[in-house]
Amino acid sequence: MPQVTLGRSELRVTPICLGTMTFGEQVDEPTAHAILSRSQERGVDFIDTAEMYAVPARQETFGATETIIGNWFARNPGARQKLTLATKVAGPSRGMPWVREGAGMTAADIVASCEASLKRLQTDVIDLYQIHWPERHVPAFGNIYYDPKQERSQTSIHEQLEALGGLVKAGKVRYIGLSNETPYGVHEFVRLAEQHDLPRVATVQNVYCLISRALENGLDETMHRLDVSLLAYSPLAFGLLTGKYDLGGTTGPDAPRGARIASYESVRKQRWGREDALTAARRYNKLAREHGLTPAQLALAFCYTKWQVASTIIGVTSVAQLDEDLDAWGTTLSPELLAGIDRIRWELRDPAA
Repeated sequence: MPQVTLGRSELRVTPICLGTMTFGEQVDEPTAHAILSRSQERGVDFIDTAEMYAVPARQETFGATETIIGNWFARNPGARQKLTLATKVAGPSRGMPWVREGAGMTAADIVASCEASLKRLQTDVIDLYQIHWPERHVPAFGNIYYDPKQERSQTSIHEQLEALGGLVKAGKVRYIGLSNETPYGVHEFVRLAEQHDLPRVATVQNVYCLISRALENGLDETMHRLDVSLLAYSPLAFGLLTGKYDLGGTTGPDAPRGARIASYESVRKQRWGREDALTAARRYNKLAREHGLTPAQLALAFCYTKWQVASTIIGVTSVAQLDEDLDAWGTTLSPELLAGIDRIRWELRDPAA
């Protein structure tokens, strides 16, 4: 598997990144460790986590994912040095008072969160430290409209950059990134970093998959022109693009037992639980089968081969799922298949945006 450079940083990583938000909720620690070991064995050298994980977020599992990864590092001497480690500081509380006191994300919050992550991860440095969602009020996680009346920003982007810059100077963070960001946010972070000689964002981690391609409505141009790399998350749309929900749907007695959307009401209330998202997914899944591919192969190959994507974040609950996702690397999509994808998007747009 080749390597890609993230933004203007010195980070070189595989174009597939192991996502870990299931560790500590759907995935117990022994299974998580087996997945981490198998991922490294298969050549993946990039893992992503966050302080708020596991997902769905609960007070009881806050920080559990980082702790599980830290324990794996402790039990596998030398593993940390072979990996690029990314984690995230949570933005303002979204109904999660256990993350921090208050509704904002101050400079002190960023520093305190970083220190806590370092401790849980049992490491001295975070290679890529990302802001999980903007401190500003923005449409994210399925919301599509910006409403200036909802703005409650307390910490400027400049202040956030200064806090992150202090962590870089202290050697606790190597590079910084954003997540769930907008074109405005990316431009401002880059502009202020260049104006004030502060760390420049290397990456943006945003949703990108067949049923959620809003990134192509302008953010991709922003990132291309500013040399900021995309880390695409949810390439399988929380399982909708694997075909597992095609027959039984996401609710009711015929829904697949143990699957994330079927199991957690909080997830069903978000974009992945929309009926039109499932309708679109079924269309893409049918298209995949018509071209001799599994739905997962099509969905993953779509991300693996798009110019917009530097690295695709895959989340799994078993070693078998990991191997399936990695085996999809190298799958090519014919011009006819790509045309079929665009016809569906033109008709149904981005129901899980």
